[in-house]
Amino acid sequence: AALTQSLGDDPRVLGLIALGSMAEQDYLPDQWSDHDFFVVTIPGQQEAFRTDLSWLPNHQRIAFWFRDSPHALRAVFDSGHLLEFVLFDEAELAAHGQINRYRVLLDRSDVTRLAAEVAERTTREAGGGSGDDRRLLGEFLTNLMVGTARTRRGERLSGHLFVKSYALELLVRLLAKHVPAERHALL
Repeated sequence: AALTQSLGDDPRVLGLIALGSMAEQDYLPDQWSDHDFFVVTIPGQQEAFRTDLSWLPNHQRIAFWFRDSPHALRAVFDSGHLLEFVLFDEAELAAHGQINRYRVLLDRSDVTRLAAEVAERTTREAGGGSGDDRRLLGEFLTNLMVGTARTRRGERLSGHLFVKSYALELLVRLLAKHVPAERHALL
């Protein structure tokens, strides 16, 4: 509520989109939840918000923050609470945004329609596990082989990464594509 109020008072802001548990779609935030959101600004104002975080509620309690990508930042408060947020203009949101569950908290333009389009594109591109089965299976098997070889060579961290991250992700994508989910909307 404080974030919505703060951004609602700023004429440079066109929208605020709550993501993940903050969207309160499939589940409510709990004590372990962070805050994930997109802020949509008028063109040319994104960088001002990325470099001056005084628009965030309780900004004086930020213990550490950093830029995660050209558009995204993470901020950790002295309480340990985490914010993960992205600043876009509408064109950047359309080109770079990815949304699975969301709720528009502020819309002074066409943010609601744009968010729906981005969410639809994200779902379509993910497709429950994008890629053809032969490629996904091939990548899964070769990641297992590379990870096993690296582990046998003594490169345990790299082997762990290939088997328990890369290969596992591909296996999950294949399963999501071929095994019906009880709650399809959840990741």
